[in-house]
Amino acid sequence: MNYKRVLLKLSGEMLGENGKLFDHEMIDRVAATLCKVVSSGVQLGVVIGAGNIWRGRQGKDMNAVTADQMGMLGTVINCLAMQDAIRRAGGKAQVMSAIEMNRVCDLYRASKAVENMENGTIMLFAGGSGNPFFSTDTAVVLRAVEVEADAILLAKNIDGVYDSDPKKNPDAKLIRALSYEKAQEMRLRVMDTAAFALCADNKVPVVRVFMLDEPDNILKVLSGDDMGTTLTSEK
Repeated sequence: MNYKRVLLKLSGEMLGENGKLFDHEMIDRVAATLCKVVSSGVQLGVVIGAGNIWRGRQGKDMNAVTADQMGMLGTVINCLAMQDAIRRAGGKAQVMSAIEMNRVCDLYRASKAVENMENGTIMLFAGGSGNPFFSTDTAVVLRAVEVEADAILLAKNIDGVYDSDPKKNPDAKLIRALSYEKAQEMRLRVMDTAAFALCADNKVPVVRVFMLDEPDNILKVLSGDDMGTTLTSEK
């Protein structure tokens, strides 16, 4: 399939050194790959998780809203780091945040984001959805629907969707293709429930799940490699 516009979700842990903070070499490698994606003619938007900085509801008895706000701010830091790396690699990049912080980056606006992507700028969507209780999974689907992306690519620290947790079950099997509805029915945790519902309700054409251990995997998937798992709307 030829993609015109894609939304890429990057795992924050995969950009960290042993999952924490920043692996600058990896960030530079990913940035160089993203520049190649745009050079191939694909319009690109990127959402980055914050797991290398802040994950979930850390801290004993921490207020859930505060914890989620810290996670959203972590995504801004990761997007700024990636913006810098892309620009050093010779590409064009811009951070837009769902949270207003005009001294740091622009406020997200779908029409402006599309205009920038059409002009070859890699758009980095920071701040999640701007609201607590919604993950960056939901944010990437929301942005994909808003900018009318042809596909969502989920580049993770696992090589696809399994029928159970492969870390806990050595007999877990990789699922190569399934529907959003079936994934919800099986309670698979590749995305959260809200993200799956958004995909199904808005008929997102395709979601690809694959491993980011090698940044060039992004290019391979865009070129037709069937690695990982393909999710689509139920026919």
